[in-house]
Formats: sequence, structure tokens, C-alpha cells
Amino acid sequence: MVAMPATIDDLIDALPKVELHVHLEGSMLPKTLLRLATKHHLEDLLPLLEDPAEWYRFRDFAHFVEVYLQAVRVLVDEEDFAGMTYDVAADLARQNVRYAEVHVSLYNHLERGVDPRVVFAGIEHGRRRAEAEHGVVLRWIPDFAGHVGVEAGERSLAATLTHAPPSVVAFGVGGIEVDRAPFADLFARAVAAGLHSVPHAGETAGPEAVRAAVELLHAERIGHGIGAIGDRALVDELIERRIPLDVSPTSNVRTRAVASIAEHPLPAMLDAGLLVTLNSDDPPMFGTDLTGEYQRAHEMGIDAEGLAGLARNAVTAAFLDDAPRSTLYQEIDVAVESWRTASVAQGARP
Repeated sequence: MVAMPATIDDLIDALPKVELHVHLEGSMLPKTLLRLATKHHLEDLLPLLEDPAEWYRFRDFAHFVEVYLQAVRVLVDEEDFAGMTYDVAADLARQNVRYAEVHVSLYNHLERGVDPRVVFAGIEHGRRRAEAEHGVVLRWIPDFAGHVGVEAGERSLAATLTHAPPSVVAFGVGGIEVDRAPFADLFARAVAAGLHSVPHAGETAGPEAVRAAVELLHAERIGHGIGAIGDRALVDELIERRIPLDVSPTSNVRTRAVASIAEHPLPAMLDAGLLVTLNSDDPPMFGTDLTGEYQRAHEMGIDAEGLAGLARNAVTAAFLDDAPRSTLYQEIDVAVESWRTASVAQGARP
């Protein structure tokens, strides 16, 4: 008989997980990056990839963006996108991730001259293969970097509305945080076309950035949002409107948005009553994964019930139909109850 989970790590492994803030290109495994750089003869990248940990040592958020843009150059044809997607999805399945809404840096490919049909065909091929072989379900969030400007957003939205498959569920904006007012009309059109609005906000900026995302971009969920904690009125509004915040602690530390894990506002956000989800953002680039983020959360003082609550929050915040949402809630409850039973039997403590 297989032993039932008793340690906190066993609970984390057993929890059915949902990830809502993870970037496809930023999830590219180092082996995939090296293979594609070699395939496309990107000789300038090969020396950097000899020590990925050093290459991924970021001075600040702007340096992270610079490295990210270097990495996406390896994605050229449909086979590249399909293989990368399959590898990323298989790694999610390894962590017991059942469902993920994945950001796709669409504009980064458009500006390099990659046809959006190539992007979407490739990621769809990889998505379908991974779902058939591993059971993990992926949905897409095309986005663009706000600091590139409105034209980037216009091209990204046009390509999405023209070529996107039904697995695209939302539209986003990331990059270096800039004034969101110029993107208000763009997001209004995206929402009118049936896409959910999931902008990044409050990652490196304060509460005013989160408020702008809500008021100007009609945000239904916010990437990061850690800057909101500095404004009690905003926190109350986010709670009242049940707007989820997709938080990525290790990412925030690695990009120097937060000084250390010990200083991360995740526990304060939960204590305040915000609907917070836990995410990995760009896992290989930050030396983490979703399992690791649950472990970091526990290190921050979040107990077993709190970890289960984070798992449930992600199910709540996902753009899921009622039936799969209900199934995931039930599976989380089963995992938690099994862990409690084994903990009592073995005298384990969280």
C-alpha cells in the first residue's frame, strides 16, 4: 500500500494545482533554449547558456526584460513553439498542475516578423499533445509589453482577434510598468470581443498602478498586484469586487521588486482578506516552479490550511466552467483530508 501524505511537502505535492500567472516563453527549459539556439545558429547566445544560473542573475526588472527578449529569439517556426509548449506543459503536469492560464508574449514574436498563425498553430499543437499525454489543460493569454507603446498593443489585439483559437481566454499587458491610460480603449475593445482583462499591475509600482488597471483596463484579475497593500481603501475595493491578485513571491525577489522573501507582502495580503493566488511567473529564469512557490509560502508562515486555501483561490480565480471548477475543489478537499488523516496517524506537524 502506498503511504498517505503526512509532511507539508507531501501535501504540496498532492494538492491539485492551478497556475494563473506563468509566461510560456519565460517557462522555456534551459535544455530547450540551448537546443533551439543551436538549431538556429544563434552563436551569441551559446556562451551565455553555458551557465544559465549566472545568465539569470538579474540586476533589476529592466535587466530581466533584456534577458527575456534575448531568450525569445530562439522561437522561429511552428515546431519550435510546439516543442517548447509541450515541454512546459509536461513540467507543469509533473507538479500536479491540472489547469494553467499561460501568458504568451505575442508582440515579441510579431516584432521579429513571426506570423501569428505560426505562433498559435505551434502552441496549439503542443497544448493538445500535452493534454492527451499528461492530462494538463492549458489556456492562453496573449499579451504585450506596455513600455513598447500602444501600437504594440494594437498589433497584438488585432492578431489575437483574427487568428486566435478558442483556447485563448484573455488579453494582458506586462513589461516595465508605464501609464495605463493610453491602453484604455484597447482593453475596452478586447473585453467587448469576449476576452477577459488580466493586466500586470503593482509589480514594481504602487497602489496607483493597481487602481488604474481596475478603473481604466477593466481588470478582472491582476498580475502581481503586490503594490495594492499600501492603500487600505484600494484593498477594501479589491475585496468587495473579488478581484484576484496573482502573486509570484520568488519572481518579485529575483527582479528586486521585493528585497527578500521575509519581506514579501503575501502573508499581509492574505491577512487583509485579498483573494490571492500563488504562481511561478517565469520559473526557470527565477530558479523556481509552482511547487517551490508553495514551499516558499510555507516558509513565510502560511500553514497547511492556508496552502490549501491558496490552491482553492486559484480555482476560484480561473476562467473555468462550473463542472471542472467543482471537480478541482473536491480533489483539493480529498488531498487535504488525506493529509490530515495521515498527519494524525503519524504524529506529523505542519
